[in-house]
Amino acid sequence: MPPVFGRKKPPEHQDFEALVCRQENRIYRLALSILGNVQDAEDQTQETFLRYLEKCPVFENEAHESAWLLTVTRNGCISRLRSKSRQNLPLEMDIPTPGPEEREEIEELFRLPAEDREVIHLYYYEGWSTGEIARMTGAKEGTVRSRLSRARGKLRALLEEVEG
Repeated sequence: MPPVFGRKKPPEHQDFEALVCRQENRIYRLALSILGNVQDAEDQTQETFLRYLEKCPVFENEAHESAWLLTVTRNGCISRLRSKSRQNLPLEMDIPTPGPEEREEIEELFRLPAEDREVIHLYYYEGWSTGEIARMTGAKEGTVRSRLSRARGKLRALLEEVEG
């Protein structure tokens, strides 16, 4: 059956389930790093997959799939931040972390502004280059490098403050 009004055919149940299994953790981690709140991150993760079902995009490869989903997640997070009057909430205790020393670092990371957390997460945790991050965020590559440098400095200062 051909697509109706230019929309792609909805994914098969198994295909969608495989996509969720492949991408859920990285989408959730990005949402959590930007939003700083477990419930909001869970909601945004669901919204990202709903957006996928609405748009039914076709991807060239898994990297293209990841970039599209992370971009949708990022844009949704920014919309959430704009639409809510937000307060900095403490890091929820039910987030799994490898150890207490890393927990302290993660808590300090959440003290950074959302745009700084975003570049740190995409660069260090997702492994994207500054050029790829620039394309995903719509920023210039130099701006991404500046944000990354500034975020590293802020994080370093926060960690030294805790240790000192």
